[in-house]
Amino acid sequence: MRSRVWWPTTAVVLGLLAAGCGDGDKDADKGKGAAAGAAVSAGGFPVSVTDCMGAKTTFAAAPKKIVTSNAAALELLLRLGAGDKVVGTGFPPGKGTLPADLDARAQQVKVLGKTVIPKEKLLGSGADLYIDTFASMGGMGGGGMGDAPTAAEFKAAGIKHVFLKSTACAADRKSPVTDLSAVQDDITSLGAVTGTSAKAKELVAGMTKTVDGVQAAVRSVPEASRPTYFFFDYDAGTKQPSVVCNRQVAHAVITLAGARNAFGDCDGDFKQVGWEDVIAKNPDWIQLGVRDRGSEAANKAAFDEAQKWLQDNAATKGLKAVKEGHFVRIGSERTTIAGVTNADTVREIAKTVHPGKVG
Repeated sequence: MRSRVWWPTTAVVLGLLAAGCGDGDKDADKGKGAAAGAAVSAGGFPVSVTDCMGAKTTFAAAPKKIVTSNAAALELLLRLGAGDKVVGTGFPPGKGTLPADLDARAQQVKVLGKTVIPKEKLLGSGADLYIDTFASMGGMGGGGMGDAPTAAEFKAAGIKHVFLKSTACAADRKSPVTDLSAVQDDITSLGAVTGTSAKAKELVAGMTKTVDGVQAAVRSVPEASRPTYFFFDYDAGTKQPSVVCNRQVAHAVITLAGARNAFGDCDGDFKQVGWEDVIAKNPDWIQLGVRDRGSEAANKAAFDEAQKWLQDNAATKGLKAVKEGHFVRIGSERTTIAGVTNADTVREIAKTVHPGKVG
């Protein structure tokens, strides 16, 4: 069996700065635009944002030099049109892993750390903003990975330190997340901080249109008739599976697609379980959770490998989804990392598990 390896770019990530951690409540979708994630004056600045614990950071103007802790924050800044402000990143995206229009620009960003950025490099980067995707994740990052700078050290270096929240703070949510409102609030907030609010509004509107279309298409399917769905995080290791619980953005993606997360009764974001637990759930569909390898051929090989493991392993080959060939081939990042492509993943899952209903 594969040994377990934690990859922060999958387990945590995007969800910037919404005020409070959010509970995924339906009314959060409706409202409040920038006010849901940042306090903004009529002239655009100052902008105030909060972290998972409610501590406030205020921006008198848009940051000029940004460091991102990993590829997720970098991708969102590129989509917002603020990529020219990024002076460094940790956990850089592999060549070809981002959409073609973003990949070339992403590859030009200076790599300050192939994994967690060393403390000295971060503090000496010249940045005025550090976007941290690892808040509240213990061993996944932040204080749990490497020697993270203290608040006093960030202040002395002139670096404002903010956290991506819709995933990084997921474990602290008070109720299951069933929509993408926290992600959309994050995008709105990041747009406010970087002075790209118009683009943020456009991105959020596109996500809303996509998800609303899927919801309309699957609305007639009764809850009890919706298929059960297991996200198999193959790259996290097979010895002891890691499952997505009801506070993780993947739970919202699965739910919005008209499926039922097999581990939706698990409070939290991620949890390690035994294969006997997966067998007891006996899901109708299994998503082959592999990370983007950088090319179509490499991705196909990784999906094939994950599928073969399930088909050959004594503990899983008898699962209903395995016997029926009900596999979903969608990459991990766009499912478990909060971002614009979550909405596209909702549609792709729905098209697979509800054939004929979603265009």
